[in-house]
Order: sequence, then structure tokens, then C-alpha cells
Amino acid sequence: MRRFRRMIQLHYWSAVGVVCLMASTVIMAEPRNSDAKQDPRLAILDRYMDATQIQQAALRGVQMEVDIDAELPRLKKAGRLRALRRISLLGKITYKALGFSGDSTVKQEVITRYLAAESEARENGTIAITLANYKFRYAGRIEQNHLTMQVIEVTPRKKAVGLFKGEIWIDTETGMPVRESGEFVKSPSVFLKKIEFVRDYELQDGVALPSRIKTTVETRVVGKAQLLIHFANIVRDEGSDEVNDDDASNASNAVGTSGTPVAVLKAK
Repeated sequence: MRRFRRMIQLHYWSAVGVVCLMASTVIMAEPRNSDAKQDPRLAILDRYMDATQIQQAALRGVQMEVDIDAELPRLKKAGRLRALRRISLLGKITYKALGFSGDSTVKQEVITRYLAAESEARENGTIAITLANYKFRYAGRIEQNHLTMQVIEVTPRKKAVGLFKGEIWIDTETGMPVRESGEFVKSPSVFLKKIEFVRDYELQDGVALPSRIKTTVETRVVGKAQLLIHFANIVRDEGSDEVNDDDASNASNAVGTSGTPVAVLKAK
């Protein structure tokens, strides 16, 4: 019985880890937006698609500090991981733990699975924010933090794991994403009822850099689960080296002690 319960927990947290990263999907190049013919205000989507290609190129060969806070309020368990996140020139992602505090269950079953899930989420191009996956509707304009943004509602063309219904905020001047938020339309697990997220970017020198991801999951077993990721000090990594294939195969490595490699993950 104890072994069965353990298997249930592992299955559950694997799903939580994947959906936490699905908020961070990649924008792929696509044909020009035909919806703009019906609503000229959607022409901003063409700039958005171009801008996200520039964004992806700019985030190669960089490193950043990451704080990952995870919490299970009902169980009164929480934990925080501080890590250094590196993206190589070819797009491979590595983490190096700088320190952990909190409950070991949160460390192993939430944070570690989040790191491992990043590889799967990035390699699954079917969940990208593209014209093939979504329908778009102009929702208005807002001004915030000295930025003028166009708000676009996104609705999946099909009900599939990783696709969400919500909004994207696009900077009018650069076409860069400022916020992506919403609710996933299909749960990746029977243990999860509702998954919501908000992903924020910060514009620096005309490029959208990751700032924060907040994910809330309503579960059928342990109630609400919360994950909050902050990114800071994003700089060029002059010593960025490629990781060999043997290291890349160890992407599921658990979070280590301070100063040890956490995981090696590929990014497309």
C-alpha cells in the first residue's frame, strides 16, 4: 500500500512539473497572420512573431540567477532553491545549485521535477504559441510601467495538453511579449483539476527577458500547489561551453548540494 501511494505521488508531481514549464513555450516561425485581414489591429501579431525570434537568439549564451519557491499550503510544506541557470550558444540549459532551504519533499517532488520537465516542455513544439495552435482576438490596449501594450486573447484550436486559454500582452513599440497568462484547457493528469499561470517579462534594450513565472495548481489529492520562479541578473556568459551528449543524457539528475550540477537540459 505504501509503495502504491508513492507511485501515485511520483505520477502526480511529474504532471505538476510539466505544466509549470508549459507557460514557457517557444514561439516558432510561421506564415503571416491571415486574421489581420478581418481585424487590422491583429497586425501586431506579425511583429510579435518576428520579435520572439529575436528574443530567442538574444537568450543564447547567457546566464541568470533563479529563485524557485514551491509551496503546498494544505500540507504546510515549502522550499526554496537558488540556482545559476545557463543557456549555451546552441541552446542547451544547465542549472547549478547555489543553495536550498525548506522541506525535502518539496525539493525532490516539486522543484527537481520542474527542472526535469523543462526539457520536455521545450522539445514539444506542438504547445507553442503559433497561428497553427491558436485563434487570436484583439482585446484592447493598456498602459503600464511606461509601456503601451496590445492585449490579445488566445484560444486553442484544439483541446490538447499544454495549450491554454488566456491573454498575451505585446509591447506596441517592439512587438515583444510582456505577459502571457491563462488556464490550461486540458489537464495532463487526473490528479489535477485546474492549472493557472502568469509569466512576466522585462524589456531591456528592446528584448523581453524572463522576469517571473507564477503557477497555481488545484489538485484532487493535496489541495493547492504553488510555484513562483524569479529570474535576475541576466548577463552574457563569456565562458559558455557546450555540454557533451553524455551529460545531456543525465537531464533527470536530482537537485544536488550547493555548488553541484542540478540538471542538463536541452532547449530548442
